[in-house]
Amino acid sequence: MDQLTALQTAARITSGELSVPEVVDAALEQAHADTCNAWTFIDDEGARRRAVHLQERLADRDFHPGPLFGVPCPIKDLNECKGMPMEAGSAALAGKVSIHDDGVVTLLKGAGTIPIGKTTTPEFGLPCYTEPVGRPATVTPFDPTRMSGGSSGGAAAVVGAGEVPIAQGSDGGGSIRIPASCCGVVGLKPTRGRISSGPYGLDGPGLTTAGVLTRTVRDTAAALDVLSIGWPGDPFPAPRAAGSFLAGCEHPSPRLRIGVLTDPVISDDAEVHPAVAAALARTVRTLEDLGHIVEPASRPFGADAWNSFRCVWAVGAASIPVPAEAEDGLLPYTRWLRELGRGYSAVDLADAQAGIQRITRTTSELWDHFDVVVSPTLAQPPLLVGGLRDDSDPAGDFDAQCAFTPWTSVWNLTGRPAISLPLHTAVVDGVELPIGMMFGARMGQEDVLLALGCQLEDAR
Repeated sequence: MDQLTALQTAARITSGELSVPEVVDAALEQAHADTCNAWTFIDDEGARRRAVHLQERLADRDFHPGPLFGVPCPIKDLNECKGMPMEAGSAALAGKVSIHDDGVVTLLKGAGTIPIGKTTTPEFGLPCYTEPVGRPATVTPFDPTRMSGGSSGGAAAVVGAGEVPIAQGSDGGGSIRIPASCCGVVGLKPTRGRISSGPYGLDGPGLTTAGVLTRTVRDTAAALDVLSIGWPGDPFPAPRAAGSFLAGCEHPSPRLRIGVLTDPVISDDAEVHPAVAAALARTVRTLEDLGHIVEPASRPFGADAWNSFRCVWAVGAASIPVPAEAEDGLLPYTRWLRELGRGYSAVDLADAQAGIQRITRTTSELWDHFDVVVSPTLAQPPLLVGGLRDDSDPAGDFDAQCAFTPWTSVWNLTGRPAISLPLHTAVVDGVELPIGMMFGARMGQEDVLLALGCQLEDAR
């Protein structure tokens, strides 16, 4: 069963070649042998009980399992999964246990997946590295001294290590795509509103969305079919999909006009590693060989305009309910960000929200003649653990994160879909490390990204 995709796993279960308990036992064994420090909780008893129940359902001739039936799929420790701990990477929530499944977990369970445990996230998912308090840092499967990225760092690590074929994650400024690049897996941030935060969650400014991390584009498409079902009252309903995202992967990608973005956007201090620049150049050659029209894409806005994101992000951090007695126990970066957020006025927040709308319009004016825009996912290969975190200078920590991720949050601000694909590796300091390439499309056009992603997977 090692390295089977999610779709392959479900197909073998449905055919009788494998049983659900066999698959779950193998995944639990792998999880307990994890060397990436990627789990906060492993639910042996609950996973095995659910596996038996799902296996019994296969005996019903009228039951038609879906394409993810019986697949182990852990949940990020920012999402509620009934009966499991939900500490959000913070000592402030130590001991909290979920009393219900949130909407995303409900849909994943309804598709027949098995949440075998919870994966690591940094404190409240705020930084782009996964170094939660009281736990060893989560690392990439490629090198135990280097970061897995964040904030879905545990999810990306367990998929990249082959422990499970799919894991749930979320993305508010790159938190699916950043660890996807660091761990050599596929990570899609869907269109704003494609995946609802309901019925319990709230969308706020619409920067954050749930999603998954997988090893193949088709697995991601299958999960998007499962998760793109809204709940009543959704404030950002996405454009209706033309059909199944998975079925669309079987249609060849048409010839596309693709813009190449090389200049960092959100940081004027970002330095692009030569290996990353070389990987982008190789990607461009591949796209040209596949017949696509490839042209330069200009930077849609500058770092000063991006400060709208900084304001909204900090205010969001300040609004996280934390018991007053637990405030001093938060990490320095979290405390700094919350204090920054409390310092903005209502007018500042209104101006920031208006700034995000201006950014969205400007980006559309500059980029709408492209079908897709490609850039590196990150400016650097995965850094050494601690390479960004600086408890003595949280403001410098924040700036360093921006320089490491100078492209990802553009797609959260504009609401457009973007996917990180594990197209390249490079030897850095004697170690082979993954380098993700990021492709973004117009609102509602995940199908374009998925078809192109399948084409690039085949070409690779």
